[in-house]
Order: sequence, then C-alpha cells, then structure tokens
Amino acid sequence: MPQSSVRPQVLIVGAGFGGLSAAQALARAPVDITVVDRRNFHLFQPLLYQVATAALNPSDVAWPVRGILSRQANTRVLLGEVEGVDTAQGQVRLTDGRQLAYDWLILATGATHNYFGNDRWAPIAPGLKRIDDATMIRRRILLAFERAENTEDPAERRRLMTFAIIGAGPTGVELAGAIAELSKKALASDFHSIDPRDTRIVLIEGAPRMLGAFPESLSEYARHALERLGVEVWLGRQVTECDADGVTASGERLEASTILWAAGVAASPAARWLGAPADRAGRVQVQPDLSVPGHDHILVIGDTAQVLQDGKPIPGVAPAAKQAGAYAAKLILAAVGGKPKPAPFHYKNFGNLATIGRNLAIIDFGWLRMKGFPAWLLWGVAHIYFLIGTRHRLLVTLQWLFNYFSFSRGARLIVGSDPALDATSTLELHQP
Repeated sequence: MPQSSVRPQVLIVGAGFGGLSAAQALARAPVDITVVDRRNFHLFQPLLYQVATAALNPSDVAWPVRGILSRQANTRVLLGEVEGVDTAQGQVRLTDGRQLAYDWLILATGATHNYFGNDRWAPIAPGLKRIDDATMIRRRILLAFERAENTEDPAERRRLMTFAIIGAGPTGVELAGAIAELSKKALASDFHSIDPRDTRIVLIEGAPRMLGAFPESLSEYARHALERLGVEVWLGRQVTECDADGVTASGERLEASTILWAAGVAASPAARWLGAPADRAGRVQVQPDLSVPGHDHILVIGDTAQVLQDGKPIPGVAPAAKQAGAYAAKLILAAVGGKPKPAPFHYKNFGNLATIGRNLAIIDFGWLRMKGFPAWLLWGVAHIYFLIGTRHRLLVTLQWLFNYFSFSRGARLIVGSDPALDATSTLELHQP
C-alpha cells in the first residue's frame, strides 16, 4: 500500500452510523483521518419517518458532521461524492476530479431504494432514506389533504385521501401508524370541507405476514394494533403495477394519490467500484474481518456489506453498523500498533424494535418480548440514547413530550418542490 505520510492515512467514505463510529473510535489513534460524504450532515434514519409525517423537523434528526468531529485533531471532513476506487494506486476518485490517497479505506456508503427491476415506479412511490425523501413525502401527504379540501368530486376526494404503503417491514409499519395518527388526531379539526378521519391507509405486503424479523405473535399483535388505528393490512399480495392514480396488487386495484415505498433496499455502488463479489442486493461479500477479498486494507461496513454470521447475513440496522465501525477501528489500531489482529467481527444482536403508533410498539430481545405501552417507552429511550449529543437528545425528548400531550404536529409545512406532482397540484390548488 502507498504510504503518503509518516502517519497512516485512513479514508472513511460515508458519515452514517458506521463511518462515524469508526472515525470516533480512531480519535486518539496515531493516524490521519479523512471523512468524505456527499452531504454535510449525519442523519438519524430511524426517526426519519417522523419528519415525513410532520412530527419532527429535519434539524431534529440531522447534525453537521464537522460539528460532531470538530474536537478530533487528527480528523478532517470533506464534502464530496465518490465515483470510483483505484485499488492499485490506493486512491479514491471524486466526481469533481479530486483524488484522495489512503492507506486504509473504510467504505460505509449505505443503501438506497430497491424497486426490484421496476425503477420507473421511483418518482411515483418514493422511499424513505434521505432528508429530501422525508420532506418530499411530507409535502405529498399534506398536499393530498389540501387538494381534497379543494375538490368537489367525491371520487377524486376519496382517491386523494387514500394512502398506499408498499412493504410491511418496520419502515412501512411506522409510516402507516404515523399517517393514521396524523389524520385522525393532528389534522382532525383543521379542514372545513373534508374530515381527515375518513382517510384510508392501506399497507401492502407480499409476504404472508408483516414484520417478518419478529416472532409471529408480535407480528400479529402489530397487525391488530394497526387495524385498530384504522389501517387496512393486505398480506400475501404482490404489487404488479404502480402509477400516478394508484396501485394494483394481486389483481386488485387501489385508487390512491399518495404511494410510499418501503419494500426493499439496494446497496451503494461500492462493489462495482472495487470489482468485488456482491450479493443480489449489491452488498459487498466481505471476509470475516470485514475486508474485501484480495484487499486487506479495504474494509466495507454497514448496509454496503454482506456479513455472514452463523450462515445468515446480519441485519442492516444502526447497531450493526456502529459495531462494524468500531471493529474496523479496532482492526486498524491493532495493525498500526503492531499488535495481533483481533478475532473476526461478531455482531451482538441486542434485539429488534418497531413502533406502531402512539403508546404502541413491539420489542424482541430473544429472552424478553414486550408489546404495547412499556415497549413504546423502551423504544423511545433506545432511540434517544442513540441520538448524537446531549443537546439533541434533550430537544427530541421535549418535542416528543409536547406532541404526546398536545397531539400536535408542529412541522406541518408544505415546502420545497416535487416535479412529479407539482404541475397538477398547482392547477388544483388555484382553481376558483
């Protein structure tokens, strides 16, 4: 590997949970660290659905990377987007032409939406991975009610007040429950011509049950809880068509103006950059020490990597990414310190959590299963614990408490633009 200075150069691509965990674990190491991300902020994705449903503002779940790492003397942060990796020269190419040398490379570039070969659905059914996704979804949800208020056509009003969510994993369940609460509580008295409580929310899942990572008893509890909130749950139905007017699932047509995608993810192009073996979702098939086959100094972590444990891939969740980042740092520390290589990476699964709605959640710790209000409280504590910085934990806690007691949604602002919908929205909102 090229040695560009006396101190080893550690290049971390991606400032998500995994990348930041690695950078922070190397804060006092005798290395120089460069963190590159195409955005200048770290996003707490588990709460992104609350931005999409107007419970939190974007600034409540995202924080500047420079601020997070400002006290690390050995670390610099660069804004840039990677387009390739030259493994022979030990360099990463950015889209603006810059070349960044490395001795150790950590790729933590995350994942995007997977439409399973139906990428034409992307503008119609946005997924939820970025701040931009959340604000666009919030815009679509709120505009649907505004447009319903403006129309005199009963059929069009029903379509506008129908929401289809494709995929009943944690994100789909959280979105369904949050939209139900938004329509039946926060917006209930905001309109004159429509009653938001008449909103129809349909959660569509191709598998026989929702929340497949949870035990069947908790999955059934979640389904019944959603149905009590007024959500229709369609199980065992494959979506075969998706357009601006609705979706078709196993031959049944659902007219809906707002369609949201929560059915799957695909990894970043890291495997292509490296010419490395990948699984069907594009995740790099790494070695037990998270390195790329044939490239011991390149580590891939988080949603970008397929890490097998007991013959199964570990889940693409924040705790797994944080643990992988900490392990990557441990591996580098051992190497630069001339110490023995640590044992292979082992993910410690502390359990699965999913929230359904106000006072409703499920938790599976293996040895302990919880549901209802106690699980919801523990879910909230766990999420606040993972937020970066005491200030942000306090702000989100206060915001949640205010929303809980007031049934308020303080972030109900229609901002930004949405080329896929704005042309028709503008016409309808300005009709005399």
